[in-house]
Amino acid sequence: MAQQQTLERIDHADALHNHRFKYYDFAMAAFVAILICSNLIGAAKLVQLFEFKIGSWNVGMFGAGILFFPLSYVLGDVMTEVYGYARARRVVWAGFGAVLFMAFMSWVVVSMPPAPGWEGQAAYEAVFGLTPRIVFASIIAFWAGELANAFVMARMKVASGGKHLWQRTIGSTVVGQGVDSVLFYPIAFLGVWSTSQVLTVLATNYLLKVLWEAVLTPVTYRVVAALKRAEGVDVYDADTNFTPFSLRS
Repeated sequence: MAQQQTLERIDHADALHNHRFKYYDFAMAAFVAILICSNLIGAAKLVQLFEFKIGSWNVGMFGAGILFFPLSYVLGDVMTEVYGYARARRVVWAGFGAVLFMAFMSWVVVSMPPAPGWEGQAAYEAVFGLTPRIVFASIIAFWAGELANAFVMARMKVASGGKHLWQRTIGSTVVGQGVDSVLFYPIAFLGVWSTSQVLTVLATNYLLKVLWEAVLTPVTYRVVAALKRAEGVDVYDADTNFTPFSLRS
């Protein structure tokens, strides 16, 4: 049998400054790509995979982005577990900036006058004409939810001594997706939908996101284990400054 690799345990942030990570940049790029695609491609389409009604509201209908957006939380868990809170926070800020640029570029492109004879303007407006209120709700909810997710994940790791990864991934998602949902749906739709509709969609989508995280737990285990072996470290946020308003890693 091959001897199990011993990982270097790092409890202090200063000890990470001289460590060169092999795959951190790739993980950041994957996180931003998932975030952009789930907001830009998935958010524009409503799907119905099943029919289940509460009163007149069909809770089986939801935005297609819900199938992929939770992957950003899964990857956020991986980032926090492998690289620590500070580097996960840096990734969240990178995603925040990317979504802001996406919204700005969408607004500019849709607003530009189409050339004579070009008939794609209506389609562009339907797909890329982002509502400012929904963009604002999405950005704020994502930022707060992801940072809450990373904070809970990091604190639970220290408290548990690194044991029971599944408790951290699911527990942090329960909190992070809760913050995300409680912020996004009221900010985006309260006053547009009825209060009962907002609460129904909020609860349904929240439960679907948490369930999706639980289903993907075996995948999370494998990715975390592979990255830890590749990087050779196991990071604990024993003395980390958990302020969300920092880019320091």
